[in-house]
Amino acid sequence: MTTIRTRFAPSPTGLLHIGNARAALFNFLFARHHGGEFLLRIEDTDRERSTQQAVDVIFDGLAWMGITADEEPVFQSTRQARHAEVALELLAKGLAYKCYCTPEELKQMREDAMKNGQPPRYNGMWRDRDPSEAPEGAPYAIRIKAPREGETVLNDLVQGEVRVANAEMDDMIILRSDGTPTYQHAVVVDDHDMAITHVIRGDDHLTNTFRQAMIYRAMGWDLPRFGHLPLIHGPDGAKLSKRHGAQSVVEFREQGYLPEALCNYLLRLGWGHGDAEILSREEQIKLFDIDGVGRSPSRMDYAKLLHINAVWLRQADDTRLTDDVMNRLKALEGVQTDDTVRARVLALMPGLKERARTLVELTESAAFLGRHVPLTFNDKAKKILTPEARTILDGLARELAAVEDFTPEAIDAALRRFAEREGHKLGQVAQPVRAAVTGSNTSPGIDATLFALGKDETLARIGAALHA
Repeated sequence: MTTIRTRFAPSPTGLLHIGNARAALFNFLFARHHGGEFLLRIEDTDRERSTQQAVDVIFDGLAWMGITADEEPVFQSTRQARHAEVALELLAKGLAYKCYCTPEELKQMREDAMKNGQPPRYNGMWRDRDPSEAPEGAPYAIRIKAPREGETVLNDLVQGEVRVANAEMDDMIILRSDGTPTYQHAVVVDDHDMAITHVIRGDDHLTNTFRQAMIYRAMGWDLPRFGHLPLIHGPDGAKLSKRHGAQSVVEFREQGYLPEALCNYLLRLGWGHGDAEILSREEQIKLFDIDGVGRSPSRMDYAKLLHINAVWLRQADDTRLTDDVMNRLKALEGVQTDDTVRARVLALMPGLKERARTLVELTESAAFLGRHVPLTFNDKAKKILTPEARTILDGLARELAAVEDFTPEAIDAALRRFAEREGHKLGQVAQPVRAAVTGSNTSPGIDATLFALGKDETLARIGAALHA
């Protein structure tokens, strides 16, 4: 039985777009679901636009998403000799030919075709001409001989049966005059040599597939199974753009999304399994198959992604979240990030993560743990800290100072004891102390918050608020 092998083959010319990230995820899950292998190929033949920085962005993004290849990545630029070898083999078999057209002749061809209402493409000028008619030493490209009759039929795993008349195909270049392969040619040679059985990619490649099929058939190679994924649109149905929001994996990471949440969301974007919404990686591998992918474009729903991220955030390990928050706190002005602050963040994390939807929100809500006294109070905290509230704080400070074992339970008992003795509701006591120690009107439970700060820091903050 043939081992299923899929691949993700990005061009390193920019950021890892969310559509490409979903294609990588689908290829990875499909291979894992079928006990196959997932490979990575960097299509870096465009030397002017391909950069090492962009390669690093791809590797970093895939690693962050937990998408790992089963073999070392292949760099297309290292395989040009092999691409040329196949092109020359087709030439020797009479299935390709040398084209000596000049750039000016090709431009004239396109203009003539458009004047006649035809698509601007090569007219086959050198297809049946004798190469001896070319000027001596003239540069030439190698073009494949496209079939001119009949049609090519593709049974696509997502789109179903798709047909194209062969008369619509032109004799495309497979090897340029400088000896470099075209994208269409290199992809086919690489997929064949890597024993790729399934090519799952965006449906913007559907036209490419019919052109690439010519090379497979000319070489007598079996075609892989193709599955063309509908594109991801913005919430309004238009092409996804900056005005809609984040588009790349890097942007989503910077905005505080967890990789498991983004992967979970991307999986459900165009693929479904009943009412299942929150799926672990193990469940994704178990359930995912290509027949569950719909044919219609998906619409990016940022609110839904935010909801899914909040669910995953609440489930995430506290130490891991603390590590991320501490890194983000370093970028904030006036916030300490030493071991004392880290211990506070870790202690309060169970309460903090219940209220946050992203790591950015989590960081903002944790920032007070690293600020110096005197704190800056927001408008709502200022309204809470009335003269009456300060009187309450003065008495409460003495009550808290007497607490020997400063645990959440002991703190809660002290707050209740003080409120009852002074004839206040618990909220009338909790809100002033919350404003005094956090600078805002919101925080996790006040007992947990004071415990995370510790007795000395709590009393220092209350004291500073009383003299503010």
